[in-house]
Amino acid sequence: MNMLLVGAGAVGEFILRILQVQDRYGIWLHKAVVADSYLERAKEVVGRLRRDERFLPEQVDGRDTEAVVELIKKHECELVIDGAAPFAYNNLFDAAFQAGADYASMGAWSKPLDRPVYGFGLENSFSEAMASYNFGKHEEWAEAGRMACICMGIAPGAVNVFAKFAALYLFDKLHEVHVKDGDNLKDPGADPDAIAFGSNEWAVLDRCMNPSVEWDKEKGGFFTEGPFAGRETFEMPGGVGRNTLMKVEHEETVTMPRYLEEYGLKKCSFKTAMDDSLVNALKVIYALGLGSLEPVDVNGVPVIPRDLVAAAAPGPNDMWKNMFGYRCVGVHCIGVKDGMNREVFIYQSLGNQVSRDKWGIQPKVAQAGFDAAMGIELIAKGVWRDAGVFSPEHFDPIPYLQLLYETNVGYGVVEMESRYKAAADKKAMERIFAEAGK
Repeated sequence: MNMLLVGAGAVGEFILRILQVQDRYGIWLHKAVVADSYLERAKEVVGRLRRDERFLPEQVDGRDTEAVVELIKKHECELVIDGAAPFAYNNLFDAAFQAGADYASMGAWSKPLDRPVYGFGLENSFSEAMASYNFGKHEEWAEAGRMACICMGIAPGAVNVFAKFAALYLFDKLHEVHVKDGDNLKDPGADPDAIAFGSNEWAVLDRCMNPSVEWDKEKGGFFTEGPFAGRETFEMPGGVGRNTLMKVEHEETVTMPRYLEEYGLKKCSFKTAMDDSLVNALKVIYALGLGSLEPVDVNGVPVIPRDLVAAAAPGPNDMWKNMFGYRCVGVHCIGVKDGMNREVFIYQSLGNQVSRDKWGIQPKVAQAGFDAAMGIELIAKGVWRDAGVFSPEHFDPIPYLQLLYETNVGYGVVEMESRYKAAADKKAMERIFAEAGK
Protein backbone atom coordinates (compact mmCIF):
# COMPACT_ATOMS: atom_id res chain seq x y z
CA MET A 1 0.00 0.00 0.00
CA ASN A 2 1.13 3.56 -0.76
CA MET A 3 0.36 6.00 2.06
CA LEU A 4 0.35 9.77 2.47
CA LEU A 5 0.91 11.23 5.92
CA VAL A 6 -0.11 14.88 6.18
CA GLY A 7 1.37 16.51 9.26
CA ALA A 8 4.89 15.47 10.25
CA GLY A 9 4.63 16.43 13.91
CA ALA A 10 5.81 14.33 16.84
CA VAL A 11 2.89 11.89 16.64
CA GLY A 12 3.07 11.63 12.86
CA GLU A 13 6.77 10.90 12.95
CA PHE A 14 6.32 8.21 15.59
CA ILE A 15 3.60 6.55 13.53
CA LEU A 16 6.09 6.25 10.68
CA ARG A 17 8.77 4.85 12.98
CA ILE A 18 6.44 2.12 14.20
CA LEU A 19 5.16 1.27 10.71
CA GLN A 20 8.76 0.96 9.52
CA VAL A 21 9.56 -1.50 12.33
CA GLN A 22 6.34 -3.46 11.82
CA ASP A 23 7.02 -3.91 8.10
CA ARG A 24 10.76 -3.64 7.70
CA TYR A 25 10.68 -5.77 4.53
CA GLY A 26 8.04 -3.75 2.70
CA ILE A 27 5.40 -6.49 2.54
CA TRP A 28 2.41 -4.17 2.99
CA LEU A 29 4.00 -0.71 3.26
CA HIS A 30 5.39 0.06 -0.18
CA LYS A 31 5.62 3.86 -0.08
CA ALA A 32 5.01 6.51 2.57
CA VAL A 33 4.91 10.13 1.47
CA VAL A 34 5.67 12.43 4.40
CA ALA A 35 4.04 15.83 3.82
CA ASP A 36 4.11 18.91 6.00
CA SER A 37 3.49 22.61 5.53
CA TYR A 38 7.23 23.03 6.19
CA LEU A 39 9.28 21.03 3.69
CA GLU A 40 12.35 21.12 5.95
CA ARG A 41 10.39 19.41 8.69
CA ALA A 42 9.30 16.65 6.29
CA LYS A 43 12.88 16.19 5.13
CA GLU A 44 14.09 16.06 8.74
CA VAL A 45 11.63 13.27 9.58
CA VAL A 46 12.50 11.27 6.47
CA GLY A 47 16.19 11.70 7.21
CA ARG A 48 15.74 10.01 10.59
CA LEU A 49 14.12 6.95 9.04
CA ARG A 50 17.48 5.32 8.29
CA ARG A 51 17.61 6.16 4.57
CA ASP A 52 14.62 3.97 3.86
CA GLU A 53 13.74 4.66 0.22
CA ARG A 54 10.05 4.01 0.87
CA PHE A 55 9.76 7.38 2.69
CA LEU A 56 9.61 10.55 0.57
CA PRO A 57 9.27 14.18 1.76
CA GLU A 58 6.78 16.63 0.26
CA GLN A 59 5.35 20.03 1.13
CA VAL A 60 1.62 20.69 1.35
CA ASP A 61 -0.82 22.78 3.34
CA GLY A 62 -3.41 20.42 4.82
CA ARG A 63 -6.08 23.11 4.46
CA ASP A 64 -5.55 23.24 0.67
CA THR A 65 -7.83 20.41 -0.47
CA GLU A 66 -6.89 20.66 -4.15
CA ALA A 67 -3.16 20.54 -3.41
CA VAL A 68 -3.61 17.44 -1.25
CA VAL A 69 -5.66 15.77 -4.00
CA GLU A 70 -2.87 16.45 -6.49
CA LEU A 71 -0.29 14.97 -4.10
CA ILE A 72 -2.37 11.82 -3.55
CA LYS A 73 -2.68 11.29 -7.29
CA LYS A 74 0.97 12.11 -7.96
CA HIS A 75 2.17 9.30 -5.69
CA GLU A 76 -0.80 6.97 -6.31
CA CYS A 77 -1.55 6.83 -2.58
CA GLU A 78 -4.29 4.47 -1.45
CA LEU A 79 -4.47 5.73 2.15
CA VAL A 80 -4.28 9.23 3.64
CA ILE A 81 -3.12 9.40 7.26
CA ASP A 82 -4.26 12.61 8.90
CA GLY A 83 -1.62 13.86 11.31
CA ALA A 84 -2.50 17.53 10.91
CA ALA A 85 -4.04 19.99 13.37
CA PRO A 86 -7.78 19.53 14.02
CA PHE A 87 -8.81 22.50 11.86
CA ALA A 88 -7.54 20.66 8.76
CA TYR A 89 -9.36 17.37 9.42
CA ASN A 90 -12.36 18.02 7.17
CA ASN A 91 -10.18 19.26 4.32
CA LEU A 92 -8.05 16.12 4.35
CA PHE A 93 -11.11 13.90 4.71
CA ASP A 94 -12.58 15.49 1.57
CA ALA A 95 -9.27 15.36 -0.30
CA ALA A 96 -8.94 11.62 0.29
CA PHE A 97 -12.45 11.02 -1.03
CA GLN A 98 -11.99 13.21 -4.10
CA ALA A 99 -8.73 11.44 -4.95
CA GLY A 100 -10.24 7.96 -4.51
CA ALA A 101 -8.18 7.06 -1.43
CA ASP A 102 -9.04 5.68 2.00
CA TYR A 103 -8.63 7.89 5.06
CA ALA A 104 -7.45 7.44 8.66
CA SER A 105 -7.38 10.07 11.40
CA MET A 106 -6.74 10.30 15.11
CA GLY A 107 -9.65 12.57 15.88
CA ALA A 108 -12.58 14.56 14.52
CA TRP A 109 -13.45 18.22 14.21
CA SER A 110 -16.22 20.23 15.82
CA LYS A 111 -17.11 23.91 15.91
CA PRO A 112 -18.71 25.34 19.05
CA LEU A 113 -21.10 28.26 19.02
CA ASP A 114 -19.74 31.54 20.34
CA ARG A 115 -22.55 31.58 22.90
CA PRO A 116 -23.41 27.95 23.63
CA VAL A 117 -26.57 27.12 25.54
CA TYR A 118 -25.71 24.21 27.81
CA GLY A 119 -28.14 21.37 28.32
CA PHE A 120 -29.56 18.61 26.16
CA GLY A 121 -28.91 18.66 22.43
CA LEU A 122 -25.61 19.27 20.66
CA GLU A 123 -27.26 21.75 18.29
CA ASN A 124 -27.49 24.32 21.10
CA SER A 125 -23.73 24.26 21.72
CA PHE A 126 -22.18 23.45 18.32
CA SER A 127 -22.69 24.65 14.78
CA GLU A 128 -20.87 21.46 13.81
CA ALA A 129 -20.88 18.63 16.35
CA MET A 130 -17.87 16.36 16.67
CA ALA A 131 -17.61 13.78 13.85
CA SER A 132 -20.96 14.87 12.37
CA TYR A 133 -19.22 15.96 9.17
CA ASN A 134 -17.60 12.53 8.79
CA PHE A 135 -20.54 10.31 9.71
CA GLY A 136 -22.81 12.54 7.63
CA LYS A 137 -20.95 11.33 4.54
CA HIS A 138 -21.05 7.63 5.41
CA GLU A 139 -23.40 6.71 2.56
CA GLU A 140 -21.37 8.70 0.05
CA TRP A 141 -18.19 6.85 1.04
CA ALA A 142 -20.01 3.50 1.07
CA GLU A 143 -21.38 4.01 -2.43
CA ALA A 144 -17.88 4.85 -3.66
CA GLY A 145 -16.47 1.70 -2.04
CA ARG A 146 -14.00 3.76 0.00
CA MET A 147 -13.31 3.56 3.74
CA ALA A 148 -12.61 6.24 6.31
CA CYS A 149 -11.64 5.19 9.83
CA ILE A 150 -11.61 8.17 12.18
CA CYS A 151 -10.49 8.43 15.81
CA MET A 152 -7.48 6.09 15.81
CA GLY A 153 -4.94 6.75 18.56
CA ILE A 154 -4.97 5.99 22.28
CA ALA A 155 -8.01 8.12 23.15
CA PRO A 156 -9.89 8.00 20.95
CA GLY A 157 -8.63 4.78 19.41
CA ALA A 158 -7.37 2.01 21.66
CA VAL A 159 -10.00 2.81 24.31
CA ASN A 160 -12.71 2.38 21.68
CA VAL A 161 -11.35 -1.09 20.97
CA PHE A 162 -11.25 -1.86 24.71
CA ALA A 163 -14.92 -0.88 25.01
CA LYS A 164 -15.94 -3.08 22.08
CA PHE A 165 -13.97 -5.98 23.58
CA ALA A 166 -15.78 -5.48 26.89
CA ALA A 167 -19.16 -5.44 25.16
CA LEU A 168 -18.44 -8.67 23.28
CA TYR A 169 -16.56 -10.71 25.85
CA LEU A 170 -16.81 -9.32 29.39
CA PHE A 171 -20.48 -8.36 29.75
CA ASP A 172 -23.90 -9.69 28.87
CA LYS A 173 -25.08 -6.07 28.95
CA LEU A 174 -22.66 -3.15 28.92
CA HIS A 175 -24.52 -0.22 30.45
CA GLU A 176 -21.83 2.43 30.95
CA VAL A 177 -18.45 3.31 29.48
CA HIS A 178 -16.47 6.17 31.03
CA VAL A 179 -13.14 7.00 29.42
CA LYS A 180 -10.52 8.26 31.89
CA ASP A 181 -7.19 9.84 30.97
CA GLY A 182 -4.80 10.42 33.86
CA ASP A 183 -1.18 10.54 34.93
CA ASN A 184 1.18 11.27 37.80
CA LEU A 185 3.91 12.86 35.68
CA LYS A 186 5.97 15.36 37.63
CA ASP A 187 9.13 17.34 37.06
CA PRO A 188 10.76 17.67 40.51
CA GLY A 189 12.68 20.77 39.47
CA ALA A 190 9.85 22.58 37.70
CA ASP A 191 8.34 25.87 38.78
CA PRO A 192 5.21 24.89 40.77
CA ASP A 193 3.29 27.64 38.94
CA ALA A 194 4.41 26.48 35.48
CA ILE A 195 1.64 25.69 33.01
CA ALA A 196 2.15 22.36 31.24
CA PHE A 197 0.22 21.53 28.07
CA GLY A 198 0.34 17.74 27.94
CA SER A 199 -0.17 17.59 24.17
CA ASN A 200 -0.50 19.83 21.12
CA GLU A 201 -1.41 23.28 22.48
CA TRP A 202 -4.11 23.90 19.88
CA ALA A 203 -5.71 20.52 20.58
CA VAL A 204 -5.73 21.17 24.36
CA LEU A 205 -7.45 24.51 23.85
CA ASP A 206 -9.86 22.92 21.39
CA ARG A 207 -10.99 20.18 23.76
CA CYS A 208 -10.83 21.95 27.10
CA MET A 209 -12.42 25.23 26.02
CA ASN A 210 -15.30 23.68 24.08
CA PRO A 211 -18.53 22.65 25.82
CA SER A 212 -18.05 19.27 27.49
CA VAL A 213 -20.19 16.46 26.09
CA GLU A 214 -21.75 13.44 27.80
CA TRP A 215 -24.30 10.90 26.56
CA ASP A 216 -27.12 9.56 28.74
CA LYS A 217 -29.75 7.56 26.90
CA GLU A 218 -32.24 7.56 29.77
CA LYS A 219 -32.11 11.36 30.06
CA GLY A 220 -32.54 12.03 26.37
CA GLY A 221 -29.15 11.58 24.74
CA PHE A 222 -26.34 14.12 24.41
CA PHE A 223 -26.02 16.98 26.85
CA THR A 224 -23.39 19.66 27.32
CA GLU A 225 -21.90 21.59 30.21
CA GLY A 226 -19.31 24.31 30.48
CA PRO A 227 -15.57 23.67 30.66
CA PHE A 228 -14.22 21.85 33.73
CA ALA A 229 -17.54 20.24 34.71
CA GLY A 230 -17.97 16.84 36.36
CA ARG A 231 -14.99 17.01 38.68
CA GLU A 232 -14.24 13.66 40.40
CA THR A 233 -11.40 11.68 41.90
CA PHE A 234 -10.56 8.25 40.49
CA GLU A 235 -7.95 5.67 41.44
CA MET A 236 -6.04 5.01 38.23
CA PRO A 237 -4.10 1.72 37.90
CA GLY A 238 -0.83 1.22 36.07
CA GLY A 239 1.33 2.99 38.64
CA VAL A 240 -0.61 6.27 38.54
CA GLY A 241 -2.86 6.42 41.60
CA ARG A 242 -5.55 8.93 42.50
CA ASN A 243 -6.34 11.61 39.90
CA THR A 244 -8.68 14.57 39.79
CA LEU A 245 -10.59 14.34 36.53
CA MET A 246 -12.90 16.70 34.65
CA LYS A 247 -15.18 16.37 31.65
CA VAL A 248 -14.09 17.67 28.27
CA GLU A 249 -15.42 17.34 24.76
CA HIS A 250 -14.04 14.15 23.23
CA GLU A 251 -14.85 11.86 20.31
CA GLU A 252 -15.68 8.74 22.33
CA THR A 253 -18.90 10.27 23.67
CA VAL A 254 -20.12 10.49 20.06
CA THR A 255 -18.75 7.27 18.57
CA MET A 256 -19.42 4.78 21.38
CA PRO A 257 -23.20 5.31 21.50
CA ARG A 258 -23.26 4.87 17.73
CA TYR A 259 -21.76 1.38 17.93
CA LEU A 260 -22.35 0.11 21.46
CA GLU A 261 -25.96 1.02 22.13
CA GLU A 262 -26.98 -2.38 20.73
CA TYR A 263 -24.99 -4.01 23.56
CA GLY A 264 -26.98 -2.14 26.21
CA LEU A 265 -25.01 1.13 26.48
CA LYS A 266 -26.88 3.81 28.41
CA LYS A 267 -24.13 6.25 29.48
CA CYS A 268 -20.82 7.45 28.10
CA SER A 269 -18.43 10.18 29.26
CA PHE A 270 -14.84 11.32 28.91
CA LYS A 271 -12.78 12.84 31.72
CA THR A 272 -9.15 13.89 31.83
CA ALA A 273 -6.72 14.93 34.54
CA MET A 274 -5.72 18.58 34.63
CA ASP A 275 -3.56 20.20 37.27
CA ASP A 276 -4.69 23.37 39.01
CA SER A 277 -2.21 25.61 37.17
CA LEU A 278 -3.52 24.57 33.76
CA VAL A 279 -7.15 24.81 34.86
CA ASN A 280 -6.64 28.32 36.24
CA ALA A 281 -4.86 29.43 33.07
CA LEU A 282 -7.60 27.99 30.85
CA LYS A 283 -10.28 29.70 32.95
CA VAL A 284 -8.59 33.05 32.38
CA ILE A 285 -8.27 32.34 28.66
CA TYR A 286 -11.94 31.37 28.56
CA ALA A 287 -13.05 34.46 30.50
CA LEU A 288 -11.10 36.79 28.18
CA GLY A 289 -12.51 35.19 25.04
CA LEU A 290 -9.09 34.01 23.93
CA GLY A 291 -10.38 30.56 23.08
CA SER A 292 -12.51 31.98 20.26
CA LEU A 293 -12.13 30.85 16.64
CA GLU A 294 -13.47 34.15 15.29
CA PRO A 295 -10.82 36.62 14.02
CA VAL A 296 -10.22 39.78 16.02
CA ASP A 297 -8.92 42.95 14.38
CA VAL A 298 -5.56 43.96 15.87
CA ASN A 299 -4.37 47.19 14.25
CA GLY A 300 -5.76 46.09 10.92
CA VAL A 301 -4.51 42.51 11.18
CA PRO A 302 -7.08 39.70 11.66
CA VAL A 303 -5.94 37.41 14.48
CA ILE A 304 -7.69 34.25 15.65
CA PRO A 305 -7.37 34.34 19.48
CA ARG A 306 -6.97 30.57 19.86
CA ASP A 307 -4.14 30.53 17.29
CA LEU A 308 -2.33 33.27 19.21
CA VAL A 309 -2.59 31.45 22.54
CA ALA A 310 -1.48 28.16 20.97
CA ALA A 311 1.55 29.82 19.40
CA ALA A 312 2.62 31.49 22.66
CA ALA A 313 1.86 28.66 25.11
CA PRO A 314 4.63 26.33 26.36
CA GLY A 315 4.62 23.17 24.25
CA PRO A 316 4.46 19.57 25.48
CA ASN A 317 8.07 18.99 24.45
CA ASP A 318 9.40 21.75 26.69
CA MET A 319 9.16 19.84 29.99
CA TRP A 320 8.74 16.09 29.52
CA LYS A 321 12.42 15.08 29.52
CA ASN A 322 12.77 15.74 33.25
CA MET A 323 9.49 14.18 34.26
CA PHE A 324 8.93 11.00 36.24
CA GLY A 325 5.78 8.91 36.49
CA TYR A 326 3.19 7.22 34.31
CA ARG A 327 0.33 8.02 32.01
CA CYS A 328 -2.73 5.76 32.09
CA VAL A 329 -5.72 5.85 29.73
CA GLY A 330 -8.62 3.44 29.95
CA VAL A 331 -12.32 2.68 30.00
CA HIS A 332 -14.36 2.18 33.16
CA CYS A 333 -16.99 -0.32 32.06
CA ILE A 334 -20.12 -1.03 34.11
CA GLY A 335 -22.75 -3.63 33.32
CA VAL A 336 -24.12 -7.10 34.00
CA LYS A 337 -22.50 -10.53 33.62
CA ASP A 338 -24.15 -13.82 34.58
CA GLY A 339 -26.94 -11.93 36.31
CA MET A 340 -24.57 -9.97 38.56
CA ASN A 341 -23.28 -6.39 38.48
CA ARG A 342 -19.77 -6.12 37.09
CA GLU A 343 -17.21 -3.31 36.78
CA VAL A 344 -13.88 -3.51 34.98
CA PHE A 345 -11.24 -0.99 34.00
CA ILE A 346 -9.35 -1.78 30.78
CA TYR A 347 -6.33 0.41 30.28
CA GLN A 348 -2.93 1.08 28.81
CA SER A 349 -0.19 2.56 30.99
CA LEU A 350 3.23 3.87 29.96
CA GLY A 351 5.99 5.36 32.08
CA ASN A 352 7.84 8.49 31.01
CA GLN A 353 11.22 6.89 31.73
CA VAL A 354 10.38 3.91 29.52
CA SER A 355 9.07 6.11 26.74
CA ARG A 356 12.06 8.45 27.00
CA ASP A 357 14.71 5.73 27.11
CA LYS A 358 13.15 3.47 24.46
CA TRP A 359 11.88 6.00 21.93
CA GLY A 360 13.10 9.43 23.02
CA ILE A 361 9.59 10.87 23.32
CA GLN A 362 6.97 11.55 25.96
CA PRO A 363 4.34 8.87 26.74
CA LYS A 364 1.38 10.84 25.41
CA VAL A 365 3.01 11.04 21.97
CA ALA A 366 4.16 7.42 22.17
CA GLN A 367 0.71 6.06 23.03
CA ALA A 368 -1.11 8.13 20.43
CA GLY A 369 1.35 7.26 17.68
CA PHE A 370 1.82 3.60 18.56
CA ASP A 371 -1.86 2.82 18.89
CA ALA A 372 -2.65 4.70 15.66
CA ALA A 373 0.04 2.67 13.88
CA MET A 374 -1.63 -0.56 15.00
CA GLY A 375 -4.90 0.50 13.36
CA ILE A 376 -3.12 1.65 10.21
CA GLU A 377 -1.38 -1.72 9.96
CA LEU A 378 -4.73 -3.52 10.15
CA ILE A 379 -6.11 -1.26 7.41
CA ALA A 380 -3.05 -1.80 5.21
CA LYS A 381 -3.34 -5.57 5.62
CA GLY A 382 -7.06 -5.51 4.82
CA VAL A 383 -8.05 -6.82 8.26
CA TRP A 384 -10.06 -3.68 9.01
CA ARG A 385 -12.01 -3.28 5.79
CA ASP A 386 -15.49 -2.02 4.96
CA ALA A 387 -17.11 0.64 2.80
CA GLY A 388 -18.17 3.83 4.57
CA VAL A 389 -17.10 5.97 7.52
CA PHE A 390 -16.32 4.20 10.77
CA SER A 391 -14.50 4.45 14.09
CA PRO A 392 -12.62 1.51 15.68
CA GLU A 393 -15.67 0.12 17.56
CA HIS A 394 -17.07 -1.05 14.22
CA PHE A 395 -14.37 -3.67 13.79
CA ASP A 396 -13.43 -6.95 15.48
CA PRO A 397 -11.28 -5.94 18.49
CA ILE A 398 -9.25 -9.17 18.68
CA PRO A 399 -6.73 -8.50 15.85
CA TYR A 400 -5.95 -5.10 17.37
CA LEU A 401 -5.48 -6.51 20.87
CA GLN A 402 -3.27 -9.25 19.45
CA LEU A 403 -1.00 -6.62 17.89
CA LEU A 404 -0.73 -4.82 21.24
CA TYR A 405 0.22 -8.12 22.86
CA GLU A 406 2.72 -9.11 20.17
CA THR A 407 4.48 -5.74 20.30
CA ASN A 408 4.77 -5.85 24.12
CA VAL A 409 2.88 -2.57 24.58
CA GLY A 410 -0.13 -4.46 25.82
CA TYR A 411 -3.04 -3.48 28.03
CA GLY A 412 -4.38 -4.34 31.47
CA VAL A 413 -7.74 -5.36 32.92
CA VAL A 414 -8.69 -4.61 36.52
CA GLU A 415 -11.73 -6.34 38.01
CA MET A 416 -13.22 -3.67 40.25
CA GLU A 417 -15.20 -4.22 43.45
CA SER A 418 -18.57 -5.67 42.57
CA ARG A 419 -20.82 -8.66 43.24
CA TYR A 420 -19.32 -10.33 40.18
CA LYS A 421 -15.77 -9.96 41.52
CA ALA A 422 -16.79 -11.30 44.93
CA ALA A 423 -18.42 -14.30 43.30
CA ALA A 424 -15.42 -14.88 41.05
CA ASP A 425 -13.06 -14.69 44.04
CA LYS A 426 -15.26 -17.12 45.99
CA LYS A 427 -15.28 -19.63 43.12
CA ALA A 428 -11.51 -19.36 42.80
CA MET A 429 -11.04 -20.08 46.50
CA GLU A 430 -13.45 -23.03 46.31
CA ARG A 431 -11.39 -24.49 43.48
CA ILE A 432 -8.17 -24.04 45.48
CA PHE A 433 -9.67 -25.75 48.55
CA ALA A 434 -11.10 -28.57 46.42
CA GLU A 435 -7.76 -29.22 44.75
CA ALA A 436 -5.93 -29.07 48.09
CA GLY A 437 -8.26 -31.70 49.56
CA LYS A 438 -7.63 -34.21 46.82
